[in-house]
Amino acid sequence: MVHVRFEGRSYDIKESQLNLTASMNDTAIKERLAQHFDVRLDNFEYYIIDRRPSGDLIVRPEAVYG
Repeated sequence: MVHVRFEGRSYDIKESQLNLTASMNDTAIKERLAQHFDVRLDNFEYYIIDRRPSGDLIVRPEAVYG
């Protein structure tokens, strides 16, 4: 499962919907997400991809503190 926080909303998307594989790098995953949401790739420039031990991915904006 891919858990995505994008534009203030949360989405749970199956890897198969995005045509993702576990071996893909961050850029490839962000490209698939940009296609899925029909936005430019640079919309995900400051996003973090957290790979969980369960195999799930969490895609979220970079946290800024201070």
